Amino acid sequence: MSIDRQQDELLGILTELCKLPRETGWVEFKHNNAEPTEIGEYLSGLSNAAALTGKVHAWLVWGVSNDTHEIIGTSFSPASAKVGNEELENWLLRLLSPKINFRFYTFQAEEKPVVLLEIGAAFRHPVQFKGTEFIRVGSYKKKLKEFPEKERELWRVFDHTPFEKEIAAENIAADEVLRLLDYPAYFDLLALPLPEGRDGILSALAADDMIVMGKGGKWNITNLGAVLFAKRLGDFRTLVRKAVRVVQYKGESKAQTIREQEGAKGYASGFEGLTGYISNLLPSNEVIGQALRRQVPMFPEPAIRELVANAIIHQDFHLSGTGPMVEIFSNRLEITNPGLPLVQTDRFLDSPPRSRNEALASFMRRIGVCEERGSGVDKVVAETEFYQLPAPLFETTAEHTRVVLFAHRELREMDRADRVRACYLHACLRYVQRDYMTNSALRERFGIEEKNSATASRLIKEALETGVIVPYDENAGKKIHEIPALVGKGMRFLFDGHLTAPSSPQRPSGLVP
Repeated sequence: MSIDRQQDELLGILTELCKLPRETGWVEFKHNNAEPTEIGEYLSGLSNAAALTGKVHAWLVWGVSNDTHEIIGTSFSPASAKVGNEELENWLLRLLSPKINFRFYTFQAEEKPVVLLEIGAAFRHPVQFKGTEFIRVGSYKKKLKEFPEKERELWRVFDHTPFEKEIAAENIAADEVLRLLDYPAYFDLLALPLPEGRDGILSALAADDMIVMGKGGKWNITNLGAVLFAKRLGDFRTLVRKAVRVVQYKGESKAQTIREQEGAKGYASGFEGLTGYISNLLPSNEVIGQALRRQVPMFPEPAIRELVANAIIHQDFHLSGTGPMVEIFSNRLEITNPGLPLVQTDRFLDSPPRSRNEALASFMRRIGVCEERGSGVDKVVAETEFYQLPAPLFETTAEHTRVVLFAHRELREMDRADRVRACYLHACLRYVQRDYMTNSALRERFGIEEKNSATASRLIKEALETGVIVPYDENAGKKIHEIPALVGKGMRFLFDGHLTAPSSPQRPSGLVP
Protein backbone atom coordinates (compact mmCIF):
# COMPACT_ATOMS: atom_id res chain seq x y z
CA MET A 1 0.00 0.00 0.00
CA SER A 2 1.19 3.53 -0.59
CA ILE A 3 2.53 5.32 2.44
CA ASP A 4 -0.23 8.00 2.34
CA ARG A 5 -3.83 8.02 1.15
CA GLN A 6 -5.26 11.24 -0.23
CA GLN A 7 -8.68 12.66 0.69
CA ASP A 8 -10.29 11.57 -2.60
CA GLU A 9 -8.97 8.03 -2.17
CA LEU A 10 -10.27 7.83 1.41
CA LEU A 11 -13.71 9.03 0.30
CA GLY A 12 -13.72 6.39 -2.43
CA ILE A 13 -12.80 3.66 0.04
CA LEU A 14 -15.53 4.81 2.45
CA THR A 15 -18.13 4.78 -0.34
CA GLU A 16 -17.21 1.22 -1.33
CA LEU A 17 -17.28 0.02 2.29
CA CYS A 18 -20.73 1.52 2.84
CA LYS A 19 -22.03 -0.46 -0.14
CA LEU A 20 -21.05 -3.78 1.46
CA PRO A 21 -23.67 -6.10 2.98
CA ARG A 22 -24.24 -5.87 6.72
CA GLU A 23 -22.34 -9.04 7.72
CA THR A 24 -18.78 -8.74 6.41
CA GLY A 25 -15.94 -10.43 8.26
CA TRP A 26 -13.27 -7.89 7.33
CA VAL A 27 -15.19 -4.62 8.00
CA GLU A 28 -16.76 -3.27 11.19
CA PHE A 29 -18.74 -0.02 11.57
CA LYS A 30 -18.90 2.01 14.79
CA HIS A 31 -20.44 5.29 15.90
CA ASN A 32 -18.46 6.56 18.90
CA ASN A 33 -17.49 3.35 20.70
CA ALA A 34 -13.69 3.54 21.00
CA GLU A 35 -12.89 1.47 24.08
CA PRO A 36 -9.14 0.66 23.68
CA THR A 37 -9.28 -3.05 24.54
CA GLU A 38 -12.17 -3.56 22.14
CA ILE A 39 -10.22 -1.80 19.38
CA GLY A 40 -7.28 -4.14 20.03
CA GLU A 41 -9.51 -7.20 19.84
CA TYR A 42 -11.01 -5.96 16.58
CA LEU A 43 -7.50 -5.41 15.20
CA SER A 44 -6.79 -9.10 15.84
CA GLY A 45 -10.16 -10.39 14.61
CA LEU A 46 -10.35 -8.25 11.47
CA SER A 47 -6.72 -8.89 10.51
CA ASN A 48 -7.21 -12.66 10.79
CA ALA A 49 -10.50 -12.46 8.88
CA ALA A 50 -8.85 -10.48 6.07
CA ALA A 51 -6.19 -13.18 5.68
CA LEU A 52 -8.85 -15.89 5.73
CA THR A 53 -10.89 -14.22 2.98
CA GLY A 54 -7.89 -13.25 0.82
CA LYS A 55 -8.14 -9.49 1.47
CA VAL A 56 -5.10 -7.23 1.63
CA HIS A 57 -6.67 -5.01 4.31
CA ALA A 58 -9.48 -5.00 6.85
CA TRP A 59 -11.27 -1.84 8.02
CA LEU A 60 -12.69 -0.51 11.27
CA VAL A 61 -14.86 2.56 10.59
CA TRP A 62 -16.16 5.19 13.02
CA GLY A 63 -18.92 7.58 12.00
CA VAL A 64 -21.07 5.13 10.01
CA SER A 65 -24.27 3.47 11.23
CA ASN A 66 -23.84 -0.28 11.61
CA ASP A 67 -27.49 -0.86 10.66
CA THR A 68 -27.99 1.43 7.67
CA HIS A 69 -24.36 2.18 6.66
CA GLU A 70 -25.26 5.87 6.58
CA ILE A 71 -22.61 8.44 7.46
CA ILE A 72 -23.52 9.90 10.87
CA GLY A 73 -20.18 11.30 12.06
CA THR A 74 -18.13 10.47 15.19
CA SER A 75 -16.59 12.19 18.19
CA PHE A 76 -13.69 9.69 18.30
CA SER A 77 -10.26 11.29 17.77
CA PRO A 78 -7.44 8.70 17.62
CA ALA A 79 -4.75 11.42 17.61
CA SER A 80 -5.74 12.59 21.08
CA ALA A 81 -6.80 9.22 22.54
CA LYS A 82 -4.59 7.80 25.30
CA VAL A 83 -4.48 4.78 27.59
CA GLY A 84 -3.07 6.13 30.81
CA ASN A 85 -0.22 8.33 29.68
CA GLU A 86 0.45 6.27 26.54
CA GLU A 87 -0.80 7.20 23.09
CA LEU A 88 -3.50 4.82 21.85
CA GLU A 89 -1.61 3.77 18.70
CA ASN A 90 1.56 2.90 20.62
CA TRP A 91 -0.45 1.03 23.25
CA LEU A 92 -2.20 -1.07 20.61
CA LEU A 93 1.03 -1.83 18.76
CA ARG A 94 2.74 -2.92 21.97
CA LEU A 95 0.03 -5.47 22.80
CA LEU A 96 -0.28 -6.93 19.30
CA SER A 97 1.69 -9.99 18.23
CA PRO A 98 3.00 -9.94 15.58
CA LYS A 99 3.31 -6.20 15.02
CA ILE A 100 1.01 -5.88 12.00
CA ASN A 101 0.64 -2.70 9.98
CA PHE A 102 -2.33 -0.49 10.84
CA ARG A 103 -3.08 3.22 10.45
CA PHE A 104 -5.78 5.70 11.49
CA TYR A 105 -7.18 8.22 8.98
CA THR A 106 -9.41 11.11 10.11
CA PHE A 107 -11.27 13.15 7.47
CA GLN A 108 -14.60 14.76 6.58
CA ALA A 109 -17.35 12.96 4.63
CA GLU A 110 -20.65 14.71 3.94
CA GLU A 111 -19.36 17.44 6.29
CA LYS A 112 -19.17 14.93 9.15
CA PRO A 113 -16.00 13.60 10.88
CA VAL A 114 -15.16 10.01 9.99
CA VAL A 115 -12.28 7.77 11.14
CA LEU A 116 -10.93 4.85 9.10
CA LEU A 117 -8.62 2.30 10.70
CA GLU A 118 -6.76 0.46 7.94
CA ILE A 119 -5.56 -2.97 9.15
CA GLY A 120 -3.07 -5.18 7.32
CA ALA A 121 -4.04 -8.82 6.82
CA ALA A 122 -2.41 -11.35 9.13
CA PHE A 123 0.70 -13.12 7.88
CA ARG A 124 2.66 -16.20 8.90
CA HIS A 125 0.55 -16.84 12.02
CA PRO A 126 -2.69 -15.50 13.57
CA VAL A 127 -2.62 -12.03 15.15
CA GLN A 128 -3.01 -11.91 18.93
CA PHE A 129 -4.07 -9.08 21.21
CA LYS A 130 -2.98 -9.45 24.84
CA GLY A 131 -2.06 -13.05 24.03
CA THR A 132 -5.46 -14.03 22.60
CA GLU A 133 -6.34 -14.62 18.95
CA PHE A 134 -9.69 -13.34 17.66
CA ILE A 135 -11.68 -13.89 14.47
CA ARG A 136 -14.78 -12.34 12.91
CA VAL A 137 -17.66 -14.76 12.41
CA GLY A 138 -20.34 -12.94 10.46
CA SER A 139 -20.75 -9.64 12.31
CA TYR A 140 -19.50 -11.00 15.65
CA LYS A 141 -16.02 -10.96 17.15
CA LYS A 142 -15.07 -14.33 18.67
CA LYS A 143 -12.01 -16.06 20.10
CA LEU A 144 -10.31 -18.07 17.36
CA LYS A 145 -9.81 -21.14 19.56
CA GLU A 146 -13.63 -21.52 19.72
CA PHE A 147 -13.66 -22.18 15.95
CA PRO A 148 -11.00 -24.84 15.26
CA GLU A 149 -12.10 -25.31 11.64
CA LYS A 150 -11.41 -21.63 10.90
CA GLU A 151 -8.08 -21.84 12.70
CA ARG A 152 -7.04 -24.80 10.55
CA GLU A 153 -8.14 -22.97 7.40
CA LEU A 154 -6.21 -19.87 8.46
CA TRP A 155 -3.01 -21.87 8.91
CA ARG A 156 -3.48 -23.36 5.44
CA VAL A 157 -3.65 -19.82 4.05
CA PHE A 158 -0.37 -18.90 5.76
CA ASP A 159 1.33 -22.01 4.42
CA HIS A 160 0.48 -21.11 0.82
CA THR A 161 1.07 -17.34 0.78
CA PRO A 162 4.77 -16.39 0.75
CA PHE A 163 5.81 -12.81 1.38
CA GLU A 164 6.62 -12.18 -2.28
CA LYS A 165 3.01 -12.82 -3.36
CA GLU A 166 1.49 -10.45 -0.82
CA ILE A 167 0.33 -7.07 -2.14
CA ALA A 168 2.33 -3.88 -1.63
CA ALA A 169 0.01 -1.52 -3.58
CA GLU A 170 -3.58 -2.38 -4.43
CA ASN A 171 -5.87 -1.42 -7.32
CA ILE A 172 -3.78 1.29 -8.97
CA ALA A 173 -3.85 2.51 -12.55
CA ALA A 174 -1.33 1.32 -15.13
CA ASP A 175 0.35 4.73 -15.25
CA GLU A 176 0.78 4.62 -11.47
CA VAL A 177 2.46 1.20 -11.74
CA LEU A 178 5.01 2.63 -14.17
CA ARG A 179 5.52 5.65 -11.92
CA LEU A 180 6.23 3.54 -8.84
CA LEU A 181 8.43 0.84 -10.44
CA ASP A 182 11.79 1.27 -12.16
CA TYR A 183 10.72 -0.84 -15.13
CA PRO A 184 13.69 0.17 -17.38
CA ALA A 185 16.02 -1.40 -14.81
CA TYR A 186 13.99 -4.63 -14.99
CA PHE A 187 14.64 -4.98 -18.72
CA ASP A 188 18.28 -3.80 -18.44
CA LEU A 189 19.17 -6.34 -15.74
CA LEU A 190 17.59 -9.17 -17.72
CA ALA A 191 19.24 -7.95 -20.96
CA LEU A 192 15.84 -7.68 -22.65
CA PRO A 193 14.70 -4.99 -25.09
CA LEU A 194 12.25 -2.46 -23.69
CA PRO A 195 8.79 -3.04 -25.22
CA GLU A 196 7.45 -0.18 -27.28
CA GLY A 197 4.04 0.13 -25.65
CA ARG A 198 2.75 0.29 -22.08
CA ASP A 199 0.81 -2.95 -22.46
CA GLY A 200 4.00 -4.83 -23.37
CA ILE A 201 5.76 -3.53 -20.27
CA LEU A 202 2.88 -4.48 -17.99
CA SER A 203 2.60 -7.91 -19.59
CA ALA A 204 6.28 -8.64 -18.97
CA LEU A 205 6.08 -7.49 -15.35
CA ALA A 206 2.96 -9.59 -14.79
CA ALA A 207 4.62 -12.68 -16.29
CA ASP A 208 7.34 -12.38 -13.63
CA ASP A 209 4.81 -11.85 -10.80
CA MET A 210 5.97 -8.28 -10.22
CA ILE A 211 2.36 -7.15 -10.68
CA VAL A 212 -1.00 -8.94 -10.86
CA MET A 213 -4.31 -7.87 -12.35
CA GLY A 214 -6.65 -6.16 -9.89
CA LYS A 215 -10.27 -5.07 -10.20
CA GLY A 216 -11.74 -2.93 -12.94
CA GLY A 217 -8.68 -3.02 -15.18
CA LYS A 218 -6.37 -1.82 -12.42
CA TRP A 219 -3.25 -3.50 -11.07
CA ASN A 220 -1.74 -4.72 -7.79
CA ILE A 221 2.01 -4.44 -7.22
CA THR A 222 3.30 -7.49 -5.36
CA ASN A 223 5.87 -7.31 -2.61
CA LEU A 224 8.27 -9.02 -5.03
CA GLY A 225 7.92 -6.26 -7.61
CA ALA A 226 8.11 -3.47 -5.04
CA VAL A 227 11.06 -4.77 -3.07
CA LEU A 228 13.07 -5.43 -6.24
CA PHE A 229 12.21 -2.43 -8.44
CA ALA A 230 10.64 0.33 -6.36
CA LYS A 231 11.88 3.74 -7.39
CA ARG A 232 11.43 4.64 -3.73
CA LEU A 233 10.79 1.94 -1.15
CA GLY A 234 9.28 4.71 0.96
CA ASP A 235 6.33 4.80 -1.45
CA PHE A 236 5.20 1.46 -0.01
CA ARG A 237 4.27 1.70 3.66
CA THR A 238 4.83 -1.99 4.44
CA LEU A 239 8.36 -1.81 2.94
CA VAL A 240 9.54 1.58 4.16
CA ARG A 241 11.70 -0.01 6.90
CA LYS A 242 13.15 -2.64 4.56
CA ALA A 243 15.58 -0.25 2.87
CA VAL A 244 19.23 -1.08 3.58
CA ARG A 245 20.83 1.33 6.06
CA VAL A 246 24.57 2.01 5.86
CA VAL A 247 26.17 3.61 8.91
CA GLN A 248 29.82 4.60 9.24
CA TYR A 249 31.21 5.16 12.73
CA LYS A 250 34.33 6.87 13.97
CA GLY A 251 36.61 4.38 15.67
CA GLU A 252 35.63 0.95 16.96
CA SER A 253 32.38 1.84 18.78
CA LYS A 254 28.99 3.37 17.97
CA ALA A 255 29.63 6.42 20.09
CA GLN A 256 30.16 8.77 17.15
CA THR A 257 28.55 8.50 13.71
CA ILE A 258 30.38 9.90 10.68
CA ARG A 259 27.56 9.39 8.17
CA GLU A 260 24.35 7.43 7.74
CA GLN A 261 22.57 6.67 4.49
CA GLU A 262 19.38 4.73 3.81
CA GLY A 263 18.83 3.14 0.43
CA ALA A 264 15.90 4.40 -1.60
CA LYS A 265 15.69 2.02 -4.56
CA GLY A 266 14.54 -1.57 -4.76
CA TYR A 267 17.13 -4.26 -4.12
CA ALA A 268 17.64 -5.28 -7.76
CA SER A 269 17.82 -1.84 -9.30
CA GLY A 270 19.87 -0.43 -6.43
CA PHE A 271 22.29 -3.29 -5.68
CA GLU A 272 25.28 -2.05 -7.67
CA GLY A 273 24.96 1.43 -6.25
CA LEU A 274 24.65 0.05 -2.72
CA THR A 275 27.75 -2.14 -2.87
CA GLY A 276 29.71 0.63 -4.60
CA TYR A 277 28.74 3.07 -1.87
CA ILE A 278 29.87 0.65 0.84
CA SER A 279 33.20 -0.01 -0.89
CA ASN A 280 33.88 3.71 -1.26
CA LEU A 281 33.51 4.19 2.49
CA LEU A 282 36.07 1.51 3.33
CA PRO A 283 39.69 2.56 3.98
CA SER A 284 42.56 0.72 2.30
CA ASN A 285 45.01 -1.64 3.95
CA GLU A 286 48.48 -2.76 2.98
CA VAL A 287 48.24 -6.51 2.68
CA ILE A 288 51.35 -8.67 2.56
CA GLY A 289 50.83 -12.07 1.04
CA GLN A 290 53.01 -14.50 -0.80
CA ALA A 291 55.38 -12.18 -2.71
CA LEU A 292 52.54 -9.66 -2.64
CA ARG A 293 52.43 -6.20 -1.14
CA ARG A 294 49.81 -3.76 -2.34
CA GLN A 295 47.07 -1.40 -1.25
CA VAL A 296 43.67 -3.08 -1.26
CA PRO A 297 40.32 -2.24 0.31
CA MET A 298 40.00 -3.24 3.94
CA PHE A 299 37.67 -6.06 2.87
CA PRO A 300 37.55 -7.88 -0.52
CA GLU A 301 34.71 -6.66 -2.70
CA PRO A 302 33.44 -10.19 -3.61
CA ALA A 303 32.95 -10.92 0.10
CA ILE A 304 31.00 -7.70 0.59
CA ARG A 305 28.76 -8.44 -2.39
CA GLU A 306 28.00 -11.96 -1.17
CA LEU A 307 27.21 -10.91 2.38
CA VAL A 308 25.04 -7.94 1.39
CA ALA A 309 23.14 -10.14 -1.07
CA ASN A 310 22.65 -12.80 1.61
CA ALA A 311 21.37 -10.22 4.12
CA ILE A 312 18.83 -8.95 1.58
CA ILE A 313 17.65 -12.33 0.33
CA HIS A 314 17.51 -14.30 3.57
CA GLN A 315 15.91 -11.66 5.79
CA ASP A 316 12.58 -12.24 7.50
CA PHE A 317 10.37 -9.57 5.91
CA HIS A 318 7.60 -10.19 8.41
CA LEU A 319 9.65 -8.78 11.29
CA SER A 320 8.31 -5.24 11.45
CA GLY A 321 10.27 -2.11 12.28
CA THR A 322 13.63 -3.47 11.17
CA GLY A 323 15.61 -4.06 7.99
CA PRO A 324 19.10 -4.96 6.73
CA MET A 325 21.93 -2.83 8.10
CA VAL A 326 25.59 -2.40 7.18
CA GLU A 327 27.79 -0.87 9.90
CA ILE A 328 31.36 0.23 9.16
CA PHE A 329 33.88 0.58 11.99
CA SER A 330 37.58 1.36 11.83
CA ASN A 331 38.43 -2.29 12.50
CA ARG A 332 35.45 -4.30 11.21
CA LEU A 333 32.35 -4.44 9.02
CA GLU A 334 29.06 -5.76 10.44
CA ILE A 335 26.15 -6.81 8.22
CA THR A 336 22.87 -7.58 10.01
CA ASN A 337 19.53 -8.79 8.68
CA PRO A 338 16.18 -9.46 10.39
CA GLY A 339 15.38 -13.08 11.09
CA LEU A 340 17.23 -16.12 12.33
CA PRO A 341 18.96 -18.36 9.76
CA LEU A 342 17.28 -21.53 8.51
CA VAL A 343 20.50 -23.46 9.19
CA GLN A 344 22.92 -23.24 12.10
CA THR A 345 25.58 -20.56 11.70
CA ASP A 346 28.38 -23.10 12.06
CA ARG A 347 26.93 -25.10 9.14
CA PHE A 348 26.82 -22.23 6.63
CA LEU A 349 29.65 -23.70 4.56
CA ASP A 350 28.38 -27.22 4.03
CA SER A 351 24.58 -27.11 4.32
CA PRO A 352 22.46 -27.30 1.14
CA PRO A 353 21.05 -23.92 0.08
CA ARG A 354 17.77 -22.84 1.72
CA SER A 355 15.94 -19.56 1.38
CA ARG A 356 12.80 -18.30 3.09
CA ASN A 357 12.22 -15.97 0.10
CA GLU A 358 12.49 -18.32 -2.87
CA ALA A 359 11.08 -16.04 -5.57
CA LEU A 360 13.35 -13.18 -4.47
CA ALA A 361 16.40 -15.45 -4.40
CA SER A 362 15.55 -16.88 -7.81
CA PHE A 363 15.28 -13.49 -9.47
CA MET A 364 18.48 -12.17 -7.86
CA ARG A 365 20.21 -15.28 -9.21
CA ARG A 366 18.86 -14.60 -12.70
CA ILE A 367 20.42 -11.14 -12.74
CA GLY A 368 23.74 -12.41 -11.39
CA VAL A 369 23.59 -10.90 -7.91
CA CYS A 370 23.67 -14.19 -6.01
CA GLU A 371 23.71 -17.94 -6.38
CA GLU A 372 21.32 -20.57 -5.12
CA ARG A 373 24.04 -23.23 -4.89
CA GLY A 374 24.93 -22.41 -1.29
CA SER A 375 28.52 -21.44 -2.18
CA GLY A 376 28.33 -17.78 -1.15
CA VAL A 377 29.76 -18.27 2.34
CA ASP A 378 32.49 -20.51 0.89
CA LYS A 379 33.57 -17.57 -1.25
CA VAL A 380 33.54 -15.21 1.72
CA VAL A 381 35.77 -17.51 3.76
CA ALA A 382 38.06 -18.14 0.78
CA GLU A 383 38.44 -14.39 0.14
CA THR A 384 39.29 -13.63 3.76
CA GLU A 385 41.87 -16.42 3.72
CA PHE A 386 43.43 -15.20 0.47
CA TYR A 387 43.92 -11.74 1.98
CA GLN A 388 44.95 -13.30 5.31
CA LEU A 389 42.24 -11.57 7.28
CA PRO A 390 40.83 -12.91 10.54
CA ALA A 391 38.07 -15.44 9.97
CA PRO A 392 34.55 -13.97 9.62
CA LEU A 393 32.21 -14.31 12.57
CA PHE A 394 28.66 -15.59 12.07
CA GLU A 395 26.35 -14.95 15.01
CA THR A 396 22.69 -14.50 15.95
CA THR A 397 20.77 -12.30 18.36
CA ALA A 398 17.20 -12.88 19.54
CA GLU A 399 15.73 -11.97 16.13
CA HIS A 400 18.64 -11.13 13.82
CA THR A 401 21.58 -12.70 12.00
CA ARG A 402 24.91 -10.87 11.88
CA VAL A 403 28.15 -11.42 9.97
CA VAL A 404 31.31 -9.62 11.02
CA LEU A 405 34.36 -9.11 8.80
CA PHE A 406 37.52 -8.04 10.62
CA ALA A 407 40.30 -5.82 9.34
CA HIS A 408 43.76 -7.27 8.82
CA ARG A 409 45.60 -8.33 11.99
CA GLU A 410 48.85 -10.17 12.36
CA LEU A 411 48.60 -13.67 13.75
CA ARG A 412 50.26 -12.53 16.97
CA GLU A 413 47.50 -9.94 17.43
CA MET A 414 44.67 -12.49 17.20
CA ASP A 415 43.16 -13.88 20.38
CA ARG A 416 42.38 -17.54 20.99
CA ALA A 417 38.78 -17.26 19.72
CA ASP A 418 40.02 -15.72 16.46
CA ARG A 419 42.59 -18.46 15.94
CA VAL A 420 40.21 -21.31 16.75
CA ARG A 421 37.51 -19.90 14.49
CA ALA A 422 40.00 -19.53 11.65
CA CYS A 423 41.15 -23.14 12.03
CA TYR A 424 37.59 -24.42 12.10
CA LEU A 425 36.46 -22.48 9.02
CA HIS A 426 39.62 -23.47 7.15
CA ALA A 427 38.95 -27.13 7.95
CA CYS A 428 35.34 -26.72 6.79
CA LEU A 429 36.42 -25.00 3.59
CA ARG A 430 38.83 -27.82 2.82
CA TYR A 431 36.11 -30.33 3.60
CA VAL A 432 33.63 -28.94 1.08
CA GLN A 433 36.47 -29.09 -1.46
CA ARG A 434 36.83 -32.80 -0.60
CA ASP A 435 40.17 -32.07 1.00
CA TYR A 436 41.56 -31.85 4.54
CA MET A 437 43.34 -29.29 6.64
CA THR A 438 47.05 -29.99 6.97
CA ASN A 439 49.88 -28.29 8.78
CA SER A 440 51.18 -26.92 5.49
CA ALA A 441 47.71 -25.74 4.40
CA LEU A 442 47.26 -23.90 7.69
CA ARG A 443 50.69 -22.29 7.31
CA GLU A 444 49.62 -21.03 3.89
CA ARG A 445 46.36 -19.71 5.31
CA PHE A 446 48.15 -17.63 7.98
CA GLY A 447 51.28 -16.84 5.97
CA ILE A 448 53.54 -18.84 8.31
CA GLU A 449 56.95 -19.78 6.98
CA GLU A 450 57.80 -23.48 6.75
CA LYS A 451 60.54 -23.19 9.33
CA ASN A 452 57.87 -22.08 11.82
CA SER A 453 55.67 -25.15 11.37
CA ALA A 454 55.55 -25.51 15.15
CA THR A 455 53.41 -22.35 15.23
CA ALA A 456 50.83 -24.04 13.00
CA SER A 457 50.99 -27.08 15.26
CA ARG A 458 50.15 -24.93 18.27
CA LEU A 459 47.14 -23.51 16.40
CA ILE A 460 45.98 -27.03 15.58
CA LYS A 461 46.39 -28.03 19.22
CA GLU A 462 44.24 -25.12 20.34
CA ALA A 463 41.47 -26.12 17.93
CA LEU A 464 41.72 -29.77 19.00
CA GLU A 465 41.49 -28.82 22.68
CA THR A 466 38.43 -26.69 21.95
CA GLY A 467 36.81 -29.64 20.20
CA VAL A 468 35.96 -27.95 16.90
CA ILE A 469 38.25 -30.23 14.86
CA VAL A 470 39.40 -33.81 15.31
CA PRO A 471 42.05 -35.94 13.61
CA TYR A 472 40.85 -38.23 10.86
CA ASP A 473 42.87 -41.12 12.27
CA GLU A 474 42.64 -41.07 16.06
CA ASN A 475 45.25 -43.85 16.23
CA ALA A 476 47.87 -41.64 14.58
CA GLY A 477 50.86 -40.12 16.33
CA LYS A 478 50.05 -38.23 19.50
CA LYS A 479 52.30 -35.25 18.81
CA ILE A 480 50.57 -32.42 17.06
CA HIS A 481 53.42 -31.80 14.65
CA GLU A 482 53.03 -35.39 13.44
CA ILE A 483 49.41 -34.84 12.42
CA PRO A 484 49.38 -33.78 8.77
CA ALA A 485 45.64 -33.32 8.21
CA LEU A 486 42.57 -32.39 10.20
CA VAL A 487 38.94 -31.71 9.50
CA GLY A 488 35.97 -30.11 11.25
CA LYS A 489 34.56 -31.92 14.27
CA GLY A 490 32.61 -35.00 13.26
CA MET A 491 34.83 -35.69 10.25
CA ARG A 492 38.00 -37.77 9.99
CA PHE A 493 41.18 -37.55 7.90
CA LEU A 494 43.68 -40.03 6.48
CA PHE A 495 46.84 -39.92 8.63
CA ASP A 496 49.48 -40.87 6.08
CA GLY A 497 48.61 -37.94 3.81
CA HIS A 498 47.00 -39.93 0.99
CA LEU A 499 43.90 -37.84 0.45
CA THR A 500 41.27 -40.49 -0.03
CA ALA A 501 37.73 -39.78 1.10
CA PRO A 502 36.45 -41.70 4.12
CA SER A 503 33.82 -44.30 3.37
CA SER A 504 31.00 -42.52 5.24
CA PRO A 505 32.06 -38.93 5.94
CA GLN A 506 30.11 -36.93 8.49
CA ARG A 507 29.65 -33.21 8.35
CA PRO A 508 31.35 -30.69 10.64
CA SER A 509 29.42 -29.74 13.74
CA GLY A 510 31.23 -26.44 14.24
CA LEU A 511 32.01 -24.03 17.01
CA VAL A 512 28.55 -24.13 18.57
CA PRO A 513 27.71 -27.50 20.17
